[in-house]
Amino acid sequence: MLGSVAENDPDLARMICSAGHEIASHGYSHRLVSDLTPQQFRDELQLTERILVEQTGQRPFGYRAPQWSLSAQTGWPFAILREEGYLYDSSLNPLPFVGNSRGSRTPYRLLGEGADLWEIPPMVTRLWGGNLPTGGGWGFRFFPFRTICTTIDGLNRSHQPAVLYLHPREVDPAGPRLDLHFPKRFVSYGTRTDASIRLSGLLQRYRFTTIKELLNTWQHVS
Repeated sequence: MLGSVAENDPDLARMICSAGHEIASHGYSHRLVSDLTPQQFRDELQLTERILVEQTGQRPFGYRAPQWSLSAQTGWPFAILREEGYLYDSSLNPLPFVGNSRGSRTPYRLLGEGADLWEIPPMVTRLWGGNLPTGGGWGFRFFPFRTICTTIDGLNRSHQPAVLYLHPREVDPAGPRLDLHFPKRFVSYGTRTDASIRLSGLLQRYRFTTIKELLNTWQHVS
């Protein structure tokens, strides 16, 4: 959750937590991490945490960068996340042009400056030509429901989680649109259909849990 959104709508985070969901940090301003200095990045983390703790009593221990703007080649943000007490990041989307196109499709421990931080990548579907973004965004709206389910089933058979993500626009096709340049406009709004039916289908078909429960399970097994 963005700190600025929580600040502007103080009831929202409380409502999410009261429904049993886990709140993680998306930063404060939605500025790309690559446009921030290390101190600005730390300030955004701390400000968002303070807002969420005041509103919900729960501190975030997970993070996702705006527009996947973390890189496996840049270690300082991961080091700051670890110093600030975060347990996982979910920014290295294994897709071309974002995150880490050569990264693992399943959770792994980061090395180097972010050592001991879990990286929990969003779900993608592997094809011979590369990975498809079936776990969220336009890909979740566009690719066949069967493809999404087959990918989830494959991950679960190997005892791996399928991490999905949704924006409000996935379930609100008539909502407001920003004036963006192509291809960002296509990624955000192209094939903008109401995905609430397939979301409902997934909720009926699978059991979902929180990242906290997942991490606790791994610690218990280890």
